Amino acid sequence: MKTAQRLKDVYDVFVIELQRIAADKGVILIFFIATLLYPLIFGAIYKEEAVRRLPIAVVDDSRSDYSRRFTHKLDATPEVDICYCPNTMREAQHLMERRKINGIVYFPPEYATNLAIGRQSNLSLYCDMSSFLYYRSVYSAASATMLDEMETLQRRTYSDKGVAGLDASTKIEPIPFDDVKLFTPSAGFESFLVPALLVMVIHQTLFLGIGILAGTTVEDRRTLEMIPRRLRHKSIYRVSIGRALAYILIYIPVVAVVLFLFPKLFGLPHIGSMGDILLFLLPFMLATIFFCMTTAAFIHHRDSGILTLFFFSIILVFLSGIVWPQEAMPDFWRHFSYIFPSTHGVQGYVRLNSMGAGLRDVRFEYLMLWGLAGFYFITTITLTYLENYRHLKRSELHRRIHLQWTLRQAKK
Repeated sequence: MKTAQRLKDVYDVFVIELQRIAADKGVILIFFIATLLYPLIFGAIYKEEAVRRLPIAVVDDSRSDYSRRFTHKLDATPEVDICYCPNTMREAQHLMERRKINGIVYFPPEYATNLAIGRQSNLSLYCDMSSFLYYRSVYSAASATMLDEMETLQRRTYSDKGVAGLDASTKIEPIPFDDVKLFTPSAGFESFLVPALLVMVIHQTLFLGIGILAGTTVEDRRTLEMIPRRLRHKSIYRVSIGRALAYILIYIPVVAVVLFLFPKLFGLPHIGSMGDILLFLLPFMLATIFFCMTTAAFIHHRDSGILTLFFFSIILVFLSGIVWPQEAMPDFWRHFSYIFPSTHGVQGYVRLNSMGAGLRDVRFEYLMLWGLAGFYFITTITLTYLENYRHLKRSELHRRIHLQWTLRQAKK
């Protein structure tokens, strides 16, 4: 009998929370439209994976077969496109200042002479550092061309000495190697960044939606109405469980689309075990929901939820390890990041989904999420109880004042 009553209490809160969500168009917009729209925008923006065909200029003071061959090879790379061949570095610099180009390759006059006599020769590379991706593309193209040109020169040198075929190849590359890019064959920005952002989208839309609901309830002074009367003096934990189940029910299809359908739709790495990912997402969702409910207890205005989201978003992105690896962070900030479910969610999901790791390989993140779920569940219960107690006391005080006023009016 007691078990049935507990389940009914949880169900009643569950229904109330669903009704609150359905009645708020702003929350519906965040939970469904924004959560699905953001991944589509990310996928469209980063669809090209890498920055290609960057315009660059070549200043050739060597004017030799060596420099022309290097220039043709460089222009054939997918990363850059030689759009200008100015006569002087001053002209090239002017093009860079006008944002016409993103890089300059300069061949000095002695470039061909040094190579012809077997001496080391230099060329200069100037990259646009306004974006790291510009630098990466220009530098990668120049490096690949330089390595190919070095091999060409070495083969010609050995050929002049009568060494050719396999013997020449052995001398040029005594230790052959294959350049294999694990987990992201295209070495693209989308494959690296978007899977982590998908987890952040889930976390932040929950954070914003729950915060707006909490702020609206306080503004409308309907806090007590959100809790069934029989649960206002005890069993507050059933309130937290009922609310959490409502958010989980809503986000089951959302998570399925965002974390499983979108990676396949945009061709992102998706090699993990479905079972392991689902088992990992359970504590992540619980920890995130209870974290958001704990934070929402301090939000007393509808607009405050949006401001709080803006404050936390940048912090959580940097602490999650997307921008900078956690191993390179100072100890304080690395340990501080552990209190946020998004940190462990991003790290664990990327390893499971994009790197093919198993649940054992993300044991630390998995256990931390269960620990955070338990911790924030307790804080949610505590804060809900205190808020409920405060409103009950206030309501009781108002009732007594109203009763005394009524009695005085009756005496008169």
